[in-house]
Amino acid sequence: MSLNDTPSANRVHIGFFGRTNAGKSSLVNAITGQNMAIVSEKKGTTTDPVYKSMEILPLGPVVIIDTAGLDDDGELGTLRIEKTVQVLNKTDIAVVVVDAKEGICSYEKDLIKRINDMEIPYIVVYNKCDVASDVDPKEMKTGTGPYEISVNTSTVTGYGIDDLKNIIADIYKGKEADKPIVADIINPLDIVVLVVPIDESAPKNRLILPQQQVIRDVLDAGAISVVVKDTELKETLEKLADNPALVITDSQVFGKVAEIVPESVRLTSFSILMARWKGFLDAAVDGAALLDEIEDNDKILISEGCTHHRQCGDIGTVKLPNLIRKYTGKNPQFDFTSGNDYPEDLTDYRLVIHCGGCMLNERTMRYRMRTTLGGGVAFTNYGIAIAKMNGILDRSIQPLC
Repeated sequence: MSLNDTPSANRVHIGFFGRTNAGKSSLVNAITGQNMAIVSEKKGTTTDPVYKSMEILPLGPVVIIDTAGLDDDGELGTLRIEKTVQVLNKTDIAVVVVDAKEGICSYEKDLIKRINDMEIPYIVVYNKCDVASDVDPKEMKTGTGPYEISVNTSTVTGYGIDDLKNIIADIYKGKEADKPIVADIINPLDIVVLVVPIDESAPKNRLILPQQQVIRDVLDAGAISVVVKDTELKETLEKLADNPALVITDSQVFGKVAEIVPESVRLTSFSILMARWKGFLDAAVDGAALLDEIEDNDKILISEGCTHHRQCGDIGTVKLPNLIRKYTGKNPQFDFTSGNDYPEDLTDYRLVIHCGGCMLNERTMRYRMRTTLGGGVAFTNYGIAIAKMNGILDRSIQPLC
């Protein structure tokens, strides 16, 4: 997979924020070397956030997000500002753009306070330094952030653009893309068996993203990846000279696979690995305990991070609700969301069961977890919930401990 093929969820998300006409879009275009954002002297040219996946040297694969002005006015302006602030929930690095002629004001200060509260690395950029002739760019510092730089986005001089890109690159190092999914719990030449069921819900001619990612991580670790359908798992294990070091399965066949794989062999699922990789494994394990307390008419939200055409045997809307009814002996109410649709107010629910989040970055998944727990609602994911209901949760998380 080339850098240009890197999934959005694995790219560092860089959000550009500031007042209208501070030059956010011009700065985005200067950094990317493309006319990604529309630039105009007319106030409020950027309305909804604009997302663009690209590769920028020396940064690598990133998602650039250009947002509406923090001082946008009117009823529509208020809605645009709300969308701009929501972008922070998925932002790994924030670039706060200040018009050098006007200086920093309450809009930027309020945003910086919010960014600090959310522990997002950020850079304060003083833009249009070329026309702020009475101000020395090197003197324009607020002392409020770990990274600050004055930038002249003049197409003639390009002052500070390379410096800004290098600073972002320094922050970029060590982000999620460098974290192992499974490589840290296996050894070179270990045999890792990946169980991939192929049914009506499986995409044609390809594997889903978590399966691709785990295969690559196994190869990077110098281990041996054996990919097999659940229907051939028993025969595959019998053909191996030695037991595999680890079996990783799709969650929907967790129970069947657990009966086939010897107790002496470590077993987990793609979804559980995603929970650890995205940083919410502990909360998800705790949340699964709530399944033992479900009563009739309790509301459960089942949420997926991507949108896809649902098949008749869809795991989220069909298999998981059926398994919950069977396990609990109760008849709870189910709601479903997908993609970017995630409620801000979850207080009506007793439990949220999320997918593995392979199409969402770590910050987005942590935001969803915090929003859920902050409302006093339990939070878990598909794989952990299914392991719990199959009586194999302790076994399935043991390889990660």
